[in-house]
Amino acid sequence: MAKYIYHLFLLCTLLLSSCQSVEQFSIDYMLPAEVSFPSALKRVAVVNNMPGGTDSRPIHEENNGNAEEMEIARTTRYYYGNAQIATESLAEAIADENYFDEVVICDSALQTGYVTSEEAVLSTEEVNELTQRLDVDFLIALENVQLKAVEKVEYDPMYNAYLGTIDLNVYPTVRVYLPRRKGPMVSLTGNDSIYWEAYGGSVAHVRSRLISDSNLVKEASEFAGSVSTKQLLPYWKTATRYYFSGGSVNMRDAAIFVRENNWEKAIEQWKLAYQAKAKGKPKMCAAYNLALGYEMQDSIGEALEWIKKAEDLAMEIDKVNEKKSTKGEVDAADVPNYVMTRIYATELERRRGEVSLLNMQMERFE
Repeated sequence: MAKYIYHLFLLCTLLLSSCQSVEQFSIDYMLPAEVSFPSALKRVAVVNNMPGGTDSRPIHEENNGNAEEMEIARTTRYYYGNAQIATESLAEAIADENYFDEVVICDSALQTGYVTSEEAVLSTEEVNELTQRLDVDFLIALENVQLKAVEKVEYDPMYNAYLGTIDLNVYPTVRVYLPRRKGPMVSLTGNDSIYWEAYGGSVAHVRSRLISDSNLVKEASEFAGSVSTKQLLPYWKTATRYYFSGGSVNMRDAAIFVRENNWEKAIEQWKLAYQAKAKGKPKMCAAYNLALGYEMQDSIGEALEWIKKAEDLAMEIDKVNEKKSTKGEVDAADVPNYVMTRIYATELERRRGEVSLLNMQMERFE
């Protein structure tokens, strides 16, 4: 929801400040992982060090009544993830990324019975023995998967039916172990969610159509592997970008080149549009587009230079300094051009920090 509101706000800002029409498209780029592995670590074993087994029954249940209007019932249940399924999912997800030369799986439980997270930490001797026996450089241990499911049943007057939903959060914990090192190299706890829903003619009918406990734990445990992978390895992200089209021959020609994915030609046309104007919104729009063009070529430094030019022009157009001196604080609606350029500048500044870390993590492929 927060991501949707952000894009809606940005789109409204672009439209309010627009000197031309606004186009939207998606881009894919890679983000760095939370952990940076030395390139010498080429062979990894994913091991099951979870304090649990395959029991899919809830470990705790809370009946929360009807917390919202139209709700008939709300129940919160807590489960342990399936240790073997979660470990296999994590190993498969890591192997699919081809980041390491070899991925070995050991899904047999290293722990027996339920123990605390602190008790589950592998000793130096255990890590040394496992890495030697499995012939790997280091271990990634799945140590816990906790599940929290909120089930709601409510009446939907539009369809004269009952709607049942289950919103489930998964909390996987993984630790990375290196041989001859005391304690884990790093501990990571992830958090993500999945969702199910079903309609029915009665409360009992809805509940019978919702996912069962056993399938819930199975699907959530499989999902937990992908959650941890995003913390351990570089991953792809899809983001939304905008650009201005129309208003001049150069801007219209550039829009054609964008649709053809020819960013070099688009940049040429945007530079001509920028040079054709001494100041004002058309010049700002061209500078904004040029920042996008260089981002699409992975030239984040040049993209930042152009968005700074767009931001300076936006401050003049919106009279930001003048409004600050007279009003103190300025409402975003009063400075739409400045807000638009500042939002994109912030995104590019974040990407610049990520690119340097990502390049270091991808050095193993050079």
